[in-house]
Amino acid sequence: MDITKAKEVLDSFERERYAYFYAMSTIELDATTVAPPETQEGRSIALGILSKRMHELTSSDELWEAVNALCDNEKEAGEIYFRRAELLRRSLADSRVVPTDEYVAYSQLLSQASYVWHKAKLASDWASFEPIVEKLVETQKHFAELAHPGEDPFDVALDKYEEGTSREYYDAYFSELKETLIPLIAKVRAAEQPDDSWLHVPYPIEQQKKLSQILMDAFCLDRNHCAIGETEHPFTGGTSSKDVRITTHYYEDMPLASVYSVIHEGGHANYELHVDPAYDYTVLAGGCSMAVHESQSRFWENYVGRSREFTDWLWPRFRELFPEQTAGKTADDFYRCVNKAQPSLIRTEADELTYSMHVIIRYEIEKMLFAGEITVKQLPETWNRLYKEYLGIDVPNDRQGVLQDSHWSGGSFGYFPTYSLGTAYSAQILQTMKKDLDFSALVAADDMKPILDWLTERIYRHGHFIKPGDVVPSICGEPFSAKYYAEYLTDKFSKLYNL
Repeated sequence: MDITKAKEVLDSFERERYAYFYAMSTIELDATTVAPPETQEGRSIALGILSKRMHELTSSDELWEAVNALCDNEKEAGEIYFRRAELLRRSLADSRVVPTDEYVAYSQLLSQASYVWHKAKLASDWASFEPIVEKLVETQKHFAELAHPGEDPFDVALDKYEEGTSREYYDAYFSELKETLIPLIAKVRAAEQPDDSWLHVPYPIEQQKKLSQILMDAFCLDRNHCAIGETEHPFTGGTSSKDVRITTHYYEDMPLASVYSVIHEGGHANYELHVDPAYDYTVLAGGCSMAVHESQSRFWENYVGRSREFTDWLWPRFRELFPEQTAGKTADDFYRCVNKAQPSLIRTEADELTYSMHVIIRYEIEKMLFAGEITVKQLPETWNRLYKEYLGIDVPNDRQGVLQDSHWSGGSFGYFPTYSLGTAYSAQILQTMKKDLDFSALVAADDMKPILDWLTERIYRHGHFIKPGDVVPSICGEPFSAKYYAEYLTDKFSKLYNL
């Protein structure tokens, strides 16, 4: 196939793929936000039909020929078409080997899984979700064997979310991180804790929603292209740089949960919103990997949102919305309570210090599960054992334990490690940013635009054109190292707890 024809085939495919992706994303967004509870059947049928057509598109011999022609003729193709073809060849190589009927069945299974998980979590009913997880794991292993025969299926899953990673990579990363985390967490646990009981009394939901709007403005989220909704488990969804949705969950007695969900998801959204619009509707749109994406959500949530400068800015606005609950408290009380470090049950509400331990627990569980060292039936007891071993806490029920995250219902095995890795990426990136910007002064003034522009120039605008492994070295001028994350945690929490 000549290059001109190959480009035409690629362009046509990506536009049609986008249309199906948009439809399926909209259905899933509706399902997790506003759809009535017993409407799963119709969605499953619709998603089955759409996913079948999507798979037929991606399995096309003409498309495969076009992609290979562009990949094999880099100079003639040009850098944009070459990168698009390179990314598609990686994903198509996996999907082409899966029979269409199996792909459709898996898509319908995922739709069912989301529905069952929501009900199971609310009822703390692991038994109802267990058979679904069993099927998901079996299917993931089967697909991995089809696409990568002889390879470790968990390595395949990890590489899917962060190209170039594996069990060996994460084992080394987490081993290094635990050398800092475990003794530091022990010292903090032994120190006097701030009293945050005043943050666990009723805070009216309507006032919390007003605070979410303030936060969206504070973090420069474009209301013409980004909206906020409510769901059981907060997430961000985007179809282009012109259409991104974030969600949060409000708890009457935990106002900070929604505050930091909005900031976290807003970080994801700003990444998506600032990708070069020229990449819209192509495989180059969106973030280049999950760890790089999480580096940005965690950057805004923690390095900005939990900083002294930002909590001092937020405090008078928080007080104005909740005068009775905050009476007698100070900005210093607020900062210390926002950053209280104490082992807890819920990952999304965990403090900065213990957060990566939640991720390590999930990583080790998935690793054992895919290696056949534990069964799906043993997931709750394994979960509870590791929470006791690593964080010293007892898990009272499955809703607060093994059912708390939505990831497994989406088949996202191998995703969790990217949260911690991304947080470490952003710690190193922050050190470089501080050489160019007066970061603290900008945050104190809620002048986020220069920070956003800096990140856009180096990360966001490039979308998927850049490779994940190149992001940190290209920005920082040195290879990725976990030491910056470890040093940040040690410095911050040693000062907070006078260690």
